[in-house]
Amino acid sequence: MAEEIRPMLAFPSVPFDSKDHIFEIKWDGTRCILYLEGERISLKNRRLLDITRRYPELSTLKEAIKARQAIIDGEIVVFSSGRTDFSRLEVREHASGPMRIELLSKTMPATYVAFDLLFLDGDWLVDRPLIERRAALSRLLCEHDLLLESFYVEERGKSLFEIAVGKGFEGIMAKKKDSPYLPGRRSRYWLKIKPRFREVCYILGFKRGKGGRDVGSLLVATKRGEDLLFRGSVSSGIGAREMEEITVRLKGLKRQSPCLESLKDLYGIGWVEPRILCEVEFFEITRKGRFRGPVFKGLIDE
Repeated sequence: MAEEIRPMLAFPSVPFDSKDHIFEIKWDGTRCILYLEGERISLKNRRLLDITRRYPELSTLKEAIKARQAIIDGEIVVFSSGRTDFSRLEVREHASGPMRIELLSKTMPATYVAFDLLFLDGDWLVDRPLIERRAALSRLLCEHDLLLESFYVEERGKSLFEIAVGKGFEGIMAKKKDSPYLPGRRSRYWLKIKPRFREVCYILGFKRGKGGRDVGSLLVATKRGEDLLFRGSVSSGIGAREMEEITVRLKGLKRQSPCLESLKDLYGIGWVEPRILCEVEFFEITRKGRFRGPVFKGLIDE
């Protein structure tokens, strides 16, 4: 059984309905290929790094898989109050040391969410239609506290998207029923559909870019009442024309130190007076108050 299989990837899309697709929750977790070989479970992320030791509690999943050999695609998530909690997952992802990992496995247990079956007891299933692979996956899995089979609905993608976003999920996936599994490839057989939000932000400073560029990324904040709330840095979405305009407009606003005391320990930043507004699109605001997945959408003239 080969152990070097990269997960299939999806293109972005917008909500839609279709009789040719199934629609699933998009789990806010770490993509993970699970390998069962006899009594041994191993886990690899999308970069093919072995992450088995980070999640010792998931070794018990062998009890819930009715096979000698299997390769399953899914995600590792951490639940909190009935919802996936990405910040807790980050704690698990970055934990080191056996005692720390063992403690977190009990206080922040991970759950494996399975959504595809690629190999079963000597047979590769990647060329079979998705709907057949999902049926085989359902027959394979038994009940387990740390194992969840990702449910799906047919046709009604728009409704599922509204429900998923309303309940705080990351979004949904749309997958063609006849889709093969294409390891390591991004394909329009699979589509990821996520909400995005926009905020007006103040530019607080900038980091220099590569290749001699004056500006590589912007440090931004939003305003609540009279207070500025730091939201992190943004570089994606800044084109050459925007970069040139930003560079010119920031030159006359330089200052020696940040306008927020909480940023005084950051180095290598060109600080400016918070007078220039821009619009930033993002997926969510993390528990630390930072934008997740920020994209620069343009400057705003007051």
